[in-house]
Amino acid sequence: MRAHDSATNASTIAVTITSAAPATAVADATTAAAATVAQRASGSAAPASRTRGTLLALLGVVSFSLTFPSTVWGLESFGPWSLVAVRSTLAALIAGAFLLAGRVPLPERRHWAGLAVVAGGVVIGFPLLTTLALQTSTTSHAAVVVGLLPLTTATLAAIRTGRRPSRTFWFAAVSGAVVVLAFTLQQSGGALSTSDLYLFGALLVCAAGYTEGGRLASLMPGWQVIGWALVLCLPLMTVASAVTLSIEPVHLNAHGILGLVWVAAGSTFFGLYVWYRGMAEIGIPKASQLQLSQPLLTLFWSVFLLGESLPLAAPLAAVGVLVCIAVTQRAKS
Repeated sequence: MRAHDSATNASTIAVTITSAAPATAVADATTAAAATVAQRASGSAAPASRTRGTLLALLGVVSFSLTFPSTVWGLESFGPWSLVAVRSTLAALIAGAFLLAGRVPLPERRHWAGLAVVAGGVVIGFPLLTTLALQTSTTSHAAVVVGLLPLTTATLAAIRTGRRPSRTFWFAAVSGAVVVLAFTLQQSGGALSTSDLYLFGALLVCAAGYTEGGRLASLMPGWQVIGWALVLCLPLMTVASAVTLSIEPVHLNAHGILGLVWVAAGSTFFGLYVWYRGMAEIGIPKASQLQLSQPLLTLFWSVFLLGESLPLAAPLAAVGVLVCIAVTQRAKS
Protein backbone atom coordinates (compact mmCIF):
# COMPACT_ATOMS: atom_id res chain seq x y z
CA MET A 1 0.00 0.00 0.00
CA ARG A 2 0.56 3.38 -0.85
CA ALA A 3 3.14 5.72 3.00
CA HIS A 4 14.46 4.19 13.10
CA ASP A 5 16.08 2.83 15.58
CA SER A 6 17.94 3.67 18.70
CA ALA A 7 18.11 0.06 19.78
CA THR A 8 19.02 -1.86 16.71
CA ASN A 9 21.24 -4.17 18.68
CA ALA A 10 18.16 -5.77 20.10
CA SER A 11 17.42 -7.22 16.69
CA THR A 12 20.59 -9.24 16.51
CA ILE A 13 21.72 -12.08 18.71
CA ALA A 14 25.43 -12.36 19.35
CA VAL A 15 27.15 -15.17 21.27
CA THR A 16 30.72 -14.36 22.23
CA ILE A 17 32.92 -17.42 22.81
CA THR A 18 36.19 -16.93 24.65
CA SER A 19 38.87 -19.47 25.37
CA ALA A 20 38.07 -19.37 29.08
CA ALA A 21 34.35 -20.05 28.67
CA PRO A 22 33.27 -23.52 29.81
CA ALA A 23 31.55 -25.69 27.22
CA THR A 24 28.32 -25.72 29.21
CA ALA A 25 28.20 -21.91 29.34
CA VAL A 26 28.68 -21.72 25.59
CA ALA A 27 25.93 -24.27 25.03
CA ASP A 28 23.56 -22.41 27.36
CA ALA A 29 24.23 -19.11 25.62
CA THR A 30 23.72 -20.64 22.19
CA THR A 31 20.47 -22.28 23.29
CA ALA A 32 19.18 -18.99 24.74
CA ALA A 33 20.05 -17.12 21.56
CA ALA A 34 18.29 -19.68 19.38
CA ALA A 35 15.25 -19.58 21.67
CA THR A 36 15.06 -15.80 21.41
CA VAL A 37 15.14 -15.90 17.61
CA ALA A 38 12.49 -18.63 17.50
CA GLN A 39 10.37 -16.77 20.03
CA ARG A 40 10.37 -13.61 17.95
CA ALA A 41 9.68 -15.42 14.71
CA SER A 42 6.67 -17.19 16.21
CA GLY A 43 5.21 -14.05 17.78
CA SER A 44 5.59 -15.28 21.37
CA ALA A 45 7.99 -12.60 22.62
CA ALA A 46 7.83 -11.07 26.13
CA PRO A 47 5.07 -8.51 26.84
CA ALA A 48 7.41 -5.50 26.59
CA SER A 49 8.81 -6.80 23.33
CA ARG A 50 5.31 -7.44 21.96
CA THR A 51 4.23 -3.90 22.86
CA ARG A 52 7.29 -2.36 21.24
CA GLY A 53 6.93 -4.57 18.18
CA THR A 54 3.24 -3.76 17.82
CA LEU A 55 3.90 -0.01 18.01
CA LEU A 56 6.70 -0.26 15.44
CA ALA A 57 4.55 -2.31 13.07
CA LEU A 58 1.66 0.15 13.47
CA LEU A 59 4.00 3.04 12.69
CA GLY A 60 4.96 1.20 9.54
CA VAL A 61 1.30 0.74 8.62
CA VAL A 62 0.64 4.48 9.06
CA SER A 63 3.61 5.21 6.80
CA PHE A 64 2.35 2.74 4.19
CA SER A 65 -1.17 4.19 4.33
CA LEU A 66 0.18 7.42 2.84
CA THR A 67 1.85 5.63 -0.06
CA PHE A 68 -1.08 5.57 -2.48
CA PRO A 69 -2.06 9.25 -2.01
CA SER A 70 1.62 10.20 -2.31
CA THR A 71 1.92 8.13 -5.47
CA VAL A 72 -1.09 9.91 -6.98
CA TRP A 73 0.61 13.21 -6.18
CA GLY A 74 3.87 11.94 -7.65
CA LEU A 75 2.11 11.00 -10.89
CA GLU A 76 1.24 14.68 -11.34
CA SER A 77 4.93 15.32 -12.10
CA PHE A 78 6.34 11.97 -13.26
CA GLY A 79 5.39 9.04 -15.44
CA PRO A 80 4.72 5.71 -13.66
CA TRP A 81 8.02 4.09 -14.65
CA SER A 82 10.19 7.09 -13.84
CA LEU A 83 8.40 7.65 -10.52
CA VAL A 84 9.17 4.10 -9.39
CA ALA A 85 12.77 4.25 -10.61
CA VAL A 86 13.53 7.61 -9.02
CA ARG A 87 11.84 6.76 -5.71
CA SER A 88 13.86 3.55 -5.42
CA THR A 89 17.09 5.35 -6.34
CA LEU A 90 16.55 8.07 -3.73
CA ALA A 91 15.58 5.54 -1.06
CA ALA A 92 18.69 3.47 -1.87
CA LEU A 93 20.92 6.54 -1.52
CA ILE A 94 19.38 7.28 1.89
CA ALA A 95 19.84 3.68 2.99
CA GLY A 96 23.41 3.59 1.68
CA ALA A 97 24.27 6.74 3.62
CA PHE A 98 22.96 5.20 6.85
CA LEU A 99 24.80 1.94 6.24
CA LEU A 100 28.01 3.80 5.46
CA ALA A 101 27.71 6.10 8.48
CA GLY A 102 27.15 3.11 10.73
CA ARG A 103 30.04 1.20 9.13
CA VAL A 104 27.75 -1.77 8.77
CA PRO A 105 29.54 -4.83 7.36
CA LEU A 106 28.19 -6.67 4.34
CA PRO A 107 25.54 -9.31 5.13
CA GLU A 108 26.59 -12.93 5.21
CA ARG A 109 26.44 -14.67 1.85
CA ARG A 110 23.57 -16.89 3.03
CA HIS A 111 21.35 -13.80 3.47
CA TRP A 112 21.71 -12.38 -0.04
CA ALA A 113 19.07 -14.64 -1.61
CA GLY A 114 16.51 -13.48 0.95
CA LEU A 115 17.51 -9.85 0.41
CA ALA A 116 16.99 -10.33 -3.33
CA VAL A 117 13.42 -11.50 -2.63
CA VAL A 118 12.84 -8.43 -0.45
CA ALA A 119 14.25 -6.18 -3.18
CA GLY A 120 12.17 -7.77 -5.93
CA GLY A 121 8.99 -7.72 -3.86
CA VAL A 122 8.87 -4.48 -1.87
CA VAL A 123 11.44 -2.26 -3.60
CA ILE A 124 10.57 -2.92 -7.26
CA GLY A 125 7.53 -5.20 -7.75
CA PHE A 126 4.97 -3.70 -5.38
CA PRO A 127 5.72 -0.02 -6.15
CA LEU A 128 5.68 -0.65 -9.91
CA LEU A 129 2.47 -2.67 -10.02
CA THR A 130 0.55 -0.38 -7.69
CA THR A 131 1.74 2.72 -9.55
CA LEU A 132 0.54 1.24 -12.84
CA ALA A 133 -2.79 0.41 -11.19
CA LEU A 134 -3.25 3.93 -9.83
CA GLN A 135 -3.23 5.35 -13.34
CA THR A 136 -6.81 4.09 -13.75
CA SER A 137 -7.90 3.12 -10.24
CA THR A 138 -8.94 5.43 -7.42
CA THR A 139 -6.83 5.47 -4.28
CA SER A 140 -9.72 4.23 -2.14
CA HIS A 141 -10.41 1.27 -4.44
CA ALA A 142 -6.74 0.27 -4.59
CA ALA A 143 -6.43 0.58 -0.81
CA VAL A 144 -9.23 -1.90 -0.22
CA VAL A 145 -7.91 -4.43 -2.76
CA VAL A 146 -4.47 -4.36 -1.15
CA GLY A 147 -6.24 -4.98 2.16
CA LEU A 148 -5.92 -8.65 1.20
CA LEU A 149 -2.17 -8.37 1.84
CA PRO A 150 -2.29 -9.55 5.49
CA LEU A 151 -3.90 -12.88 4.59
CA THR A 152 -1.52 -13.34 1.67
CA THR A 153 1.47 -12.61 3.90
CA ALA A 154 0.28 -14.92 6.67
CA THR A 155 -0.24 -17.74 4.16
CA LEU A 156 3.22 -17.39 2.62
CA ALA A 157 4.78 -17.05 6.06
CA ALA A 158 3.17 -20.29 7.22
CA ILE A 159 4.50 -22.07 4.12
CA ARG A 160 7.96 -20.48 4.40
CA THR A 161 8.52 -21.00 8.14
CA GLY A 162 6.56 -24.21 8.65
CA ARG A 163 4.67 -22.67 11.59
CA ARG A 164 0.90 -22.92 11.81
CA PRO A 165 -1.19 -20.22 13.52
CA SER A 166 -4.29 -21.37 15.41
CA ARG A 167 -7.66 -21.99 13.81
CA THR A 168 -9.01 -18.86 15.49
CA PHE A 169 -6.26 -16.83 13.85
CA TRP A 170 -7.03 -18.26 10.42
CA PHE A 171 -10.77 -17.81 10.84
CA ALA A 172 -10.34 -14.14 11.73
CA ALA A 173 -7.79 -13.59 8.95
CA VAL A 174 -10.02 -15.17 6.31
CA SER A 175 -13.01 -13.22 7.64
CA GLY A 176 -11.08 -9.98 7.27
CA ALA A 177 -10.10 -10.93 3.73
CA VAL A 178 -13.74 -11.74 2.88
CA VAL A 179 -14.84 -8.34 4.18
CA VAL A 180 -12.19 -6.64 2.05
CA LEU A 181 -13.02 -8.69 -1.05
CA ALA A 182 -16.77 -8.12 -0.70
CA PHE A 183 -16.20 -4.40 -0.34
CA THR A 184 -13.99 -4.40 -3.44
CA LEU A 185 -16.46 -6.30 -5.62
CA GLN A 186 -19.33 -4.15 -4.43
CA GLN A 187 -17.46 -0.99 -5.39
CA SER A 188 -16.35 -2.32 -8.81
CA GLY A 189 -19.75 -3.69 -9.79
CA GLY A 190 -18.76 -7.33 -9.38
CA ALA A 191 -16.06 -7.32 -12.08
CA LEU A 192 -12.27 -7.12 -11.85
CA SER A 193 -10.46 -4.54 -13.96
CA THR A 194 -6.91 -4.44 -15.33
CA SER A 195 -5.90 -2.30 -12.38
CA ASP A 196 -7.24 -5.02 -10.06
CA LEU A 197 -4.99 -7.56 -11.77
CA TYR A 198 -2.01 -5.27 -11.22
CA LEU A 199 -3.00 -4.98 -7.57
CA PHE A 200 -3.39 -8.74 -7.08
CA GLY A 201 0.04 -9.24 -8.61
CA ALA A 202 1.36 -6.62 -6.19
CA LEU A 203 -0.14 -8.61 -3.31
CA LEU A 204 1.84 -11.73 -4.19
CA VAL A 205 5.24 -10.09 -4.67
CA CYS A 206 4.86 -7.86 -1.62
CA ALA A 207 3.79 -10.76 0.62
CA ALA A 208 6.88 -12.69 -0.46
CA GLY A 209 9.06 -9.68 0.32
CA TYR A 210 7.42 -9.17 3.71
CA THR A 211 7.85 -12.82 4.60
CA GLU A 212 11.57 -12.91 3.75
CA GLY A 213 12.12 -9.51 5.33
CA GLY A 214 10.44 -10.57 8.55
CA ARG A 215 12.59 -13.70 8.68
CA LEU A 216 15.79 -11.73 8.08
CA ALA A 217 14.79 -9.08 10.64
CA SER A 218 15.06 -11.73 13.35
CA LEU A 219 18.71 -12.23 12.33
CA MET A 220 19.81 -8.62 11.68
CA PRO A 221 18.42 -5.14 12.50
CA GLY A 222 15.31 -4.38 10.46
CA TRP A 223 16.73 -1.19 8.97
CA GLN A 224 19.66 -3.17 7.61
CA VAL A 225 17.27 -5.62 5.91
CA ILE A 226 15.56 -2.92 3.87
CA GLY A 227 18.80 -0.94 3.63
CA TRP A 228 20.71 -3.73 1.91
CA ALA A 229 17.71 -4.64 -0.25
CA LEU A 230 17.59 -1.05 -1.49
CA VAL A 231 21.34 -0.89 -2.08
CA LEU A 232 21.10 -4.15 -4.01
CA CYS A 233 18.70 -2.39 -6.42
CA LEU A 234 20.71 0.83 -6.71
CA PRO A 235 22.67 0.04 -9.92
CA LEU A 236 19.55 -1.14 -11.76
CA MET A 237 17.38 1.72 -10.52
CA THR A 238 20.00 4.35 -11.36
CA VAL A 239 20.08 3.19 -14.97
CA ALA A 240 16.29 2.90 -15.02
CA SER A 241 15.96 6.47 -13.71
CA ALA A 242 18.18 7.86 -16.46
CA VAL A 243 16.31 5.96 -19.17
CA THR A 244 12.75 6.62 -17.99
CA LEU A 245 13.33 10.31 -17.24
CA SER A 246 14.53 10.74 -20.81
CA ILE A 247 11.41 9.07 -22.19
CA GLU A 248 8.54 10.11 -19.91
CA PRO A 249 7.69 13.83 -19.60
CA VAL A 250 8.36 15.57 -16.27
CA HIS A 251 6.15 18.44 -15.03
CA LEU A 252 7.37 19.45 -11.58
CA ASN A 253 4.93 20.92 -9.07
CA ALA A 254 4.61 20.96 -5.27
CA HIS A 255 2.39 17.88 -5.11
CA GLY A 256 4.69 15.90 -7.37
CA ILE A 257 7.80 16.72 -5.37
CA LEU A 258 6.13 16.03 -2.01
CA GLY A 259 4.74 12.75 -3.31
CA LEU A 260 8.14 11.64 -4.57
CA VAL A 261 9.88 12.57 -1.32
CA TRP A 262 7.36 10.66 0.79
CA VAL A 263 7.29 7.46 -1.27
CA ALA A 264 11.12 7.47 -1.30
CA ALA A 265 12.01 8.47 2.26
CA GLY A 266 8.76 7.75 4.11
CA SER A 267 7.23 4.63 2.59
CA THR A 268 10.21 2.88 1.04
CA PHE A 269 12.84 3.47 3.74
CA PHE A 270 11.34 4.63 7.04
CA GLY A 271 8.11 2.65 6.77
CA LEU A 272 9.78 -0.62 5.82
CA TYR A 273 12.45 -0.11 8.46
CA VAL A 274 10.02 0.10 11.38
CA TRP A 275 7.79 -2.54 9.77
CA TYR A 276 10.52 -5.16 9.68
CA ARG A 277 11.59 -4.33 13.22
CA GLY A 278 8.01 -4.81 14.36
CA MET A 279 7.72 -8.16 12.56
CA ALA A 280 10.94 -9.31 14.21
CA GLU A 281 9.39 -8.61 17.63
CA ILE A 282 5.85 -9.98 17.27
CA GLY A 283 6.12 -12.44 14.38
CA ILE A 284 5.09 -12.28 10.75
CA PRO A 285 1.46 -13.52 11.07
CA LYS A 286 0.43 -11.10 13.83
CA ALA A 287 2.22 -8.14 12.27
CA SER A 288 0.60 -8.85 8.91
CA GLN A 289 -2.87 -8.65 10.42
CA LEU A 290 -2.22 -5.11 11.64
CA GLN A 291 -2.24 -4.17 7.98
CA LEU A 292 -5.96 -4.84 7.86
CA SER A 293 -6.26 -1.30 9.22
CA GLN A 294 -4.18 0.12 6.35
CA PRO A 295 -7.08 0.39 3.84
CA LEU A 296 -9.09 2.37 6.39
CA LEU A 297 -6.26 4.80 6.95
CA THR A 298 -5.71 5.17 3.22
CA LEU A 299 -9.43 5.83 2.74
CA PHE A 300 -9.11 8.67 5.22
CA TRP A 301 -6.08 10.12 3.43
CA SER A 302 -7.81 9.76 0.05
CA VAL A 303 -10.63 11.97 1.30
CA PHE A 304 -8.50 14.38 3.31
CA LEU A 305 -5.63 14.82 0.82
CA LEU A 306 -7.16 13.95 -2.56
CA GLY A 307 -10.79 14.93 -2.07
CA GLU A 308 -12.12 11.53 -3.18
CA SER A 309 -15.67 10.52 -2.25
CA LEU A 310 -15.78 7.96 0.55
CA PRO A 311 -17.93 4.91 -0.36
CA LEU A 312 -20.98 4.43 1.87
CA ALA A 313 -19.94 0.83 2.56
CA ALA A 314 -16.61 1.96 4.06
CA PRO A 315 -17.84 2.35 7.68
CA LEU A 316 -19.29 -1.19 7.67
CA ALA A 317 -16.09 -2.58 6.22
CA ALA A 318 -14.13 -0.62 8.82
CA VAL A 319 -16.01 -2.19 11.73
CA GLY A 320 -15.62 -5.70 10.31
CA VAL A 321 -11.91 -5.26 9.67
CA LEU A 322 -11.19 -3.80 13.11
CA VAL A 323 -12.98 -6.74 14.76
CA CYS A 324 -10.82 -9.16 12.77
CA ILE A 325 -7.67 -7.31 13.82
CA ALA A 326 -8.63 -7.60 17.48
CA VAL A 327 -9.23 -11.34 17.16
CA THR A 328 -6.02 -12.07 15.27
CA GLN A 329 -3.93 -10.13 17.78
CA ARG A 330 -5.33 -12.21 20.64
CA ALA A 331 -5.16 -15.57 18.89
CA LYS A 332 -2.32 -17.91 19.85
CA SER A 333 0.25 -18.95 17.25
